[in-house]
Amino acid sequence: MSENNLKTEIEALEKELLEKAGKLADLKKQMPREEVKDYNLTDCEGNSVNLFSLFGEKDDLIVIHNMGKSCPYCTLWADGFNGMVHHFENRAGFALVSPDDHETQKQFADSRGWKFKMLSAKDSRFTFDLGFQNEEYIMPGFSTFRKENGKIYRIASSFFGPGDLFCSIWHMVGLLADGAEEWHPQFEY
Repeated sequence: MSENNLKTEIEALEKELLEKAGKLADLKKQMPREEVKDYNLTDCEGNSVNLFSLFGEKDDLIVIHNMGKSCPYCTLWADGFNGMVHHFENRAGFALVSPDDHETQKQFADSRGWKFKMLSAKDSRFTFDLGFQNEEYIMPGFSTFRKENGKIYRIASSFFGPGDLFCSIWHMVGLLADGAEEWHPQFEY
């Protein structure tokens, strides 16, 4: 294939990917809204915090479902979100929830310099009920919520994994000569 043909095909595929990502987001937002209860979680200081309070003055909320301190992949995503937290918080409430206890969360967040709200779901059914945890495993991802008339509705959700649309490093490293196949995130390099 000629260089011009390659460039044309690449541009067409990139456009198609953007269009499909937009269509997927639109379809997810068309799903029936799921009313969720006002779960109680624990903040890094050990205080009980309800889900409704995480909205703050916003009508929308983004909650990151994180596997906790033991997962270098979840840490990679959280490190990236940390750099964008002020942008997220300009648009919606933003918090990260993990199964770690609040003391572990505080220590780990401080060691990473994380600035976002961290909450423990250790004594809550929150991640179970929202489909990010079962008796065998925890899955990372996020949920978006909307508050209306004193109720909370989940609008959409998605899981995280290598190569997803939510962590740019996979796409950039994937374009290196040898790609990202043998690369794995670590807590420290």
